[in-house]
Amino acid sequence: MLRYVPAILVGRAVRFAARLRKRGGGSAIPGLVVNRIAPGYLQKALASFPGGLLIVSGSNGKSTTTKMLVSILRAHGSSIFTNPSTANIAQGLTSALLEESDLTGRVKRDVAVLEMDEAHGAALAPKLAARVVVLTNVQVDQIVRFHDPAMVADMLGRIAARASDAVVINADDASLLEIAEKVTAPVVRYGVAAEVAANAGNGFGYARPSRDRLAAADGIIVQSTSDRAAVLRIDDRPHEIVLPSRGVHYAIDAAAAIAGARALLVDGFRLDTALGALSALPPVFARGEKVVVRGQQVEFVLVKNPASFQLNIDALDPTSQKLIAYGSDLSDPSFFWTASAAALGHVDVVTGSKSAELALQLAYDGVEIGDVEPDLRVALDTFLAAPLPTGRHKTIIFSADAMRRTRAHLGLTADGDDS
Repeated sequence: MLRYVPAILVGRAVRFAARLRKRGGGSAIPGLVVNRIAPGYLQKALASFPGGLLIVSGSNGKSTTTKMLVSILRAHGSSIFTNPSTANIAQGLTSALLEESDLTGRVKRDVAVLEMDEAHGAALAPKLAARVVVLTNVQVDQIVRFHDPAMVADMLGRIAARASDAVVINADDASLLEIAEKVTAPVVRYGVAAEVAANAGNGFGYARPSRDRLAAADGIIVQSTSDRAAVLRIDDRPHEIVLPSRGVHYAIDAAAAIAGARALLVDGFRLDTALGALSALPPVFARGEKVVVRGQQVEFVLVKNPASFQLNIDALDPTSQKLIAYGSDLSDPSFFWTASAAALGHVDVVTGSKSAELALQLAYDGVEIGDVEPDLRVALDTFLAAPLPTGRHKTIIFSADAMRRTRAHLGLTADGDDS
């Protein structure tokens, strides 16, 4: 690794300069520079962890599943390197490694647990040697980048092929079941019980849902959920956990995380430790996260695609005051029209660069709208200044671009997003 010392020094100098220019900015630039002048560094660094590499990828749930996995593994005593979810592409990964590496480029951690963007993960796959790959789902997502779900499934298949010890898949997703038939590593499954699937209403948004339910003896099953409580059936026995936020999708992420941790730790895995770590996990950034802003409690909810929109708004507290913002990342907001916004009931403020299109969708779904204000900053200030009835909180629902702008306007720090 000594041959990477000059590249690392240059990368650190670039990082320092970027931060002088803009506080908190330039996070991917050092990685871009290092990858150009030392193209073998990323591959070498990711192969240097004694406990190996675990990759999480899929359309939705990557950030939450990764955070859950890290929490479980740390509770078992493992020292973990992980990437912010904004650093889930090659240059971002390299920048994240530079943050913790010594001058030779080595990161002194036991295991690397990485969230990877589907496309960038597939491009990096030939250079990676993962012990475990965890796949969450295949959904209609980012249609400007991923024109159809088959394209995403092909990318995930290339990532899964790099696993040596296990590929962990969502057994309710037919696209992932097909990937499982092609990999050489052992396959570990998780899924939901028939009753949970039936109560999901519009389903979980998988591009190709499986018609069959996973048998109790064949994997980890989400048996039931209620608010933030969930029951997981593991080794055919029920176990209760507390989720970081409301919604069955968080229980599914928890099942994926337990399955991934057990596949990585094998005989060192302790179920009681894993369940305790999950129950103590705070909400993941912008996924039902509650923050005190200007003296009042505000819940942040990120929506990326029709599936996450549906699952998140169905789990919302209907009594909260709500602002919803679509940003420039949604080049065609009609993408969301396959979801029903009816569960929102009432929205106090509709905002963002796509506020007109969003308001039209809400109106068609029978949602009462208080105000439409295209300027996000003005809308946020107005919304937060409005009086809050006792015992209630405010909820801000946003797309990824609107989320970043909201955070910047409110002066909040963050560890990343799931874009």
